[in-house]
Amino acid sequence: MAKTDYVYLIPDLEDQYFASLRTADRFEYTRMTRKVVFFSRKRRKGMTQKSLLPQIAVLWATLSSGQKQAWSDAGAESNKNGWRLFVQDMCARFKNDIAGIATPSLLHQSWVGKLTIEAPASEIKIVQIHPHFYWISKKVRGVKGMRYPVQITEDLALPFTLGVNYKSNLSAVGSPAFAKIYARFWHSYQGQDLVTDLEIPFDAVKDWTHVEDTLTTLSGYVVRYDIYFHIQNMTGVLYFDNVEATHSAQNWVRNPFCKDINQGFTRMFYQVPKHWAAVVLPETSWYDSVYEDF
Repeated sequence: MAKTDYVYLIPDLEDQYFASLRTADRFEYTRMTRKVVFFSRKRRKGMTQKSLLPQIAVLWATLSSGQKQAWSDAGAESNKNGWRLFVQDMCARFKNDIAGIATPSLLHQSWVGKLTIEAPASEIKIVQIHPHFYWISKKVRGVKGMRYPVQITEDLALPFTLGVNYKSNLSAVGSPAFAKIYARFWHSYQGQDLVTDLEIPFDAVKDWTHVEDTLTTLSGYVVRYDIYFHIQNMTGVLYFDNVEATHSAQNWVRNPFCKDINQGFTRMFYQVPKHWAAVVLPETSWYDSVYEDF
């Protein structure tokens, strides 16, 4: 294999070069690899047989206009149109061997976050950090499967709104018993290092609902904030979706629609923090993204 440090292309050859080659790993052991343009009949047949789109399209065609509108309304909650949400939901149902078609909801869409505590554990706590500077993994538009790291500068400007949709089935096993989401702000005022929490408690047993609260004032200069889910002296499950931490007219939560809340990043994306990292995680408690037929 030929190894080069730099390739100079004259303008007349650029189209031919990129028509035949594509970028592979761009951040570690960078290399170019061939671009597959023509597929054999056998490979095309295998690709179509693996695709779920044909049978999902048949199911979509059986829906009434009212049902399609309901999927469009639910999709708007997660920045998708109705058809894309329907495809995502049906693929999840096929993967989990769940029959039938789901009823679209404005409070949860397909994958949701799940916190589980089983005895003898009685506590779980996870965090999403929001320092002034941090990195995220961003998709390259128009290129399937390719991402690149981007540094984010998050300048906090009040008011700050914290919100989430959740469903709970928890039982108290001690005292004090609580389940909550909260944002913790570190700020400095007149030489003092201060901490302020914006806290939203959860009911122990509750069907899907939306809760939110707003912080309008903080003294001095805000250093950073973090968002926590915390359950203590309780066992059971807590589901959540559509997490919101809005300021400066933008929701700053990473992975707000809970596609993979336990996702970590490696290799050249090592500087990207986990969407949600464990603070307290006993052996019989865990958290992940799940699809369930609510």
